Amino acid sequence: MSVLATASLYDAATVIPALVLAAGKSTRMGRLKALLPAGDHDSFLSRIVRTFATAGVERTVVVLGHEAAALRAHLASQGLAPEIALNHGFEAGQLSSLLVGLDAIEQPGAEDVEAVLLMLVDAPFVAPATVRAVIERYRQTHAPIVRPVRGDEHGHPVLIDRTLFPLLRAADPAFGAKPIVRGHVTAAGDVTVDDSGAFMDIDTPEEYARVNGGR
Repeated sequence: MSVLATASLYDAATVIPALVLAAGKSTRMGRLKALLPAGDHDSFLSRIVRTFATAGVERTVVVLGHEAAALRAHLASQGLAPEIALNHGFEAGQLSSLLVGLDAIEQPGAEDVEAVLLMLVDAPFVAPATVRAVIERYRQTHAPIVRPVRGDEHGHPVLIDRTLFPLLRAADPAFGAKPIVRGHVTAAGDVTVDDSGAFMDIDTPEEYARVNGGR
């Protein structure tokens, strides 16, 4: 897997890993969302992993749960080897996968991790330039939350500073991470981008048909 690094965005002393949540059953889609085609050669999941690599992200952790073996094999067949974290309790909801991912990221020796790029498997069409723009804004401002925006919309990926990890760990599973993210949004962390893929959440067959029909 080739990595096109953008050296000016990355501090050799620190790491901003990407965390991809792909553990759920895709109940609303009716089939495994992570394996849906996203272009000529990629699935939703492989395209996201490849996007982070192209953007120069040095470490990507994918959280798997439902059909984990199939997804692991699929990534290998695509020539991709991100780190895998297994969420055996994925049916508890999305927050459980986020916490499993944080555990994987914060293993002993991970003191150099300063933030995480959070991505859902629902959003495969984010451009590498958007990922780089989010990282660059964080490097400039160290805002606790950095996210792409377009008017009143906000999109993916969301960068979360490490100082918020304890709050995520203490979050109410009924509400998940959203209250924490929304409670720490600032103007400094909002990055205006011209990338329609950053604002696409594809959860249902109808949404997929609309997006797929336009590609």
